[in-house]
Amino acid sequence: MKTLSRYQEASIFVLRVLLGWLFFYAGITKVLNASWSAAGFLESAKTFGGFYAFLTHPLLIGLINVFNEWGLTLLGLSLIFGFWIKWSAPLGAALMLLYYFASNSLPIVPNGFLIDQHIIYAAVLVVCYFFRAGEFWGIDGWRTAKSLTG
Repeated sequence: MKTLSRYQEASIFVLRVLLGWLFFYAGITKVLNASWSAAGFLESAKTFGGFYAFLTHPLLIGLINVFNEWGLTLLGLSLIFGFWIKWSAPLGAALMLLYYFASNSLPIVPNGFLIDQHIIYAAVLVVCYFFRAGEFWGIDGWRTAKSLTG
């Protein structure tokens, strides 16, 4: 991989931390709200309604809520601290695609044609994955440097 300039590294770092804060805040507000549930969102899914309705089954919704709350929170922390980006970024992108299909009547989306914020978030997470964003002032970079020096 080509080496990046300090400005490019700083840009990826800032992008990673800002996106991390967005996900962390979205998750932690759900964790701290005991009455929050994904059921309403899932029941109103606009695409693949049957699949999302299945997820609201009483035996599943508790697990779905925990995965959603803590998935967002941990994804945010992973991005903020640059830790395990190679795992969190693809999983976060998959989560954003699940949100995308549930919240849109394709091909029309509220703010345009085919593209909404979930697609943008997924794309940025893919960029974080391929640019190994955790290696720029993150724990992944510290771990990599430490493993190289013994």
